[in-house]
Amino acid sequence: MRILLSCLSALLFFAASAQSDSVAKFKTTSHSFGKIKQHVPASTEFTFTNSGDKALIIETATAECGCTTPEYPKTPLAKGKSASIKVTYNAESPGKFTKRVTVKFANIKEPTVLTIEGEVVAAQ
Repeated sequence: MRILLSCLSALLFFAASAQSDSVAKFKTTSHSFGKIKQHVPASTEFTFTNSGDKALIIETATAECGCTTPEYPKTPLAKGKSASIKVTYNAESPGKFTKRVTVKFANIKEPTVLTIEGEVVAAQ
C-alpha cells in the first residue's frame, strides 16, 4: 500500500510540475474557419498571457507547411501582459485542411501547438 501511495504522490507531483512549466496561457489553441473561399487567405489570432514571473520570449513559431504563415511578437512580453500570434492560411487548394504551428518559448521545455482547420470551397 505504501508503494502505491508513493507512486501516486510522485505522479501527482510530476503532473503539477508539467503544468506549471507552461507560463504562456492561451485562450484557445485551435480554430475552425469552417468553409472559406478558394484564393482568399484566412487569418485568426491566438491570444496568450504571460502568467510567469519573468519576461516571456517566443524563440520560434513554425508552420508545418508553406501554406500557413505565423506572425508573432519578437520582443519580450512582460509578466501579466497579453499578446497574439496571427496565423494565416493561404486557401489555394480546395478541400479540407488541418494545419499546425509549433510555438517554442525560451526556457520552456515543451512547445505549444496551435491548430487551424477548415474547408476551402471553390470560388464561384
